[in-house]
Amino acid sequence: MDISEEVDQFKILEDKIDKLIDYITALKKEKEALAEKNQTQEERLADLTDQLENSRTATDGVKQRIAALLEKMGQIDI
Repeated sequence: MDISEEVDQFKILEDKIDKLIDYITALKKEKEALAEKNQTQEERLADLTDQLENSRTATDGVKQRIAALLEKMGQIDI
């Protein structure tokens, strides 16, 4: 193998390493973006869970009030 072939081999290796570094960098950026998106989705899920629980609590309160009103109506002599 002469010098020019060795230089060509080093150039090929260098190019492949550069591409690998670029690929790894892109993967890290994508991972960070996905982690941020995941965090946002988890926060949204927590908010929606809270809203659902508040709705259930409100519904239970309404049911109790309706039951109390029906009981009062049942006490009326007509």
